[in-house]
Amino acid sequence: MPSIEAFFVFLQKNPFNMMLFGGAMATGVMLLWPLVMRPFRAGREVGVVEAVQLINRKDALVIDVRDTGEYEAGHIAGARHVPEKQLAERLKEFEKFKDRSLIVVCRSGARSAAAVQVLRGNGFAEAVNLSGGIGAWQQAGMPLEKR
Repeated sequence: MPSIEAFFVFLQKNPFNMMLFGGAMATGVMLLWPLVMRPFRAGREVGVVEAVQLINRKDALVIDVRDTGEYEAGHIAGARHVPEKQLAERLKEFEKFKDRSLIVVCRSGARSAAAVQVLRGNGFAEAVNLSGGIGAWQQAGMPLEKR
């Protein structure tokens, strides 16, 4: 039975072997990274299909945290515009929606993940992030409203 030392000798014989092994390790880490990081995400994420179901079945409120220019270029129908920087100051506007599902949206899902964390920290237990943001919404062929 070959030992670990024999494996390292094999890798050292040719630099190409070392590169292949390094590439295989890097690929493995990249494949497992989303799975490993899932429990550490700020809040729950939903895909486009689940977001549409929440909107249609549970009357979820959509909060768009993008900048004004991005919002006016196209947003989900009925979405409320609250730029991410103003969210903490404008939380009182959403007090009446604490028991309702909130879908937070941005361009790619990064800013909205931070916004979900703020909302959940302030008692909005049903706040979720739209995974992939408006980009995923558009890629799924869903309509946008323009101002």
